[in-house]
Amino acid sequence: MEVWLVRHAQTEWSRDGRHTGRADVPLTDAGREQARELRGRLEGHAFALVLGSPLSRALETARLAGLEPQLRDDLLEFDYGEYEGITTQQIREQRPGWDLWRDGCPRGESADDVGRRVDAVIDEALGAAGDVALVAHGHVLRVVAARWLQQPAAFGGRVRLDTGTVSVLGFERETRVILRWNA
Repeated sequence: MEVWLVRHAQTEWSRDGRHTGRADVPLTDAGREQARELRGRLEGHAFALVLGSPLSRALETARLAGLEPQLRDDLLEFDYGEYEGITTQQIREQRPGWDLWRDGCPRGESADDVGRRVDAVIDEALGAAGDVALVAHGHVLRVVAARWLQQPAAFGGRVRLDTGTVSVLGFERETRVILRWNA
């Protein structure tokens, strides 16, 4: 059994490095092309279960890639609270040394908050009768990977995940592993 992580394609805010949590920012034209290119990587693979974030950038990516996900609020991106729409550099002008994975966001979520949400998604995936695809956002999918590896959610800060990519989680014997990352 494998869990395929599909990060949504490019938006204006992802291109510009702005924290994009709950704001429903659409794909760019380049993002739509990225999403169509994902179809070739996913085509012909049978998924027993496809889950996705309800935000339009993830849903449009899924559909352009040939997937029709069941929507799960647990796959929403971090709630960045006061940091929604601004860059890490802008945050650090006011809060030097800030790190999302360690510090979380005022009036938003911490990595552990997100970890609790994705644990339910992982449980659902493990109960599927075959491979699973999750279509969502960069930081939440990094937390999925961390929790899949049975690590603290903040471990997600150690794995980069670009827009419009596919990563695959699975098993080596009974041990949960990363089979492919950021492809």
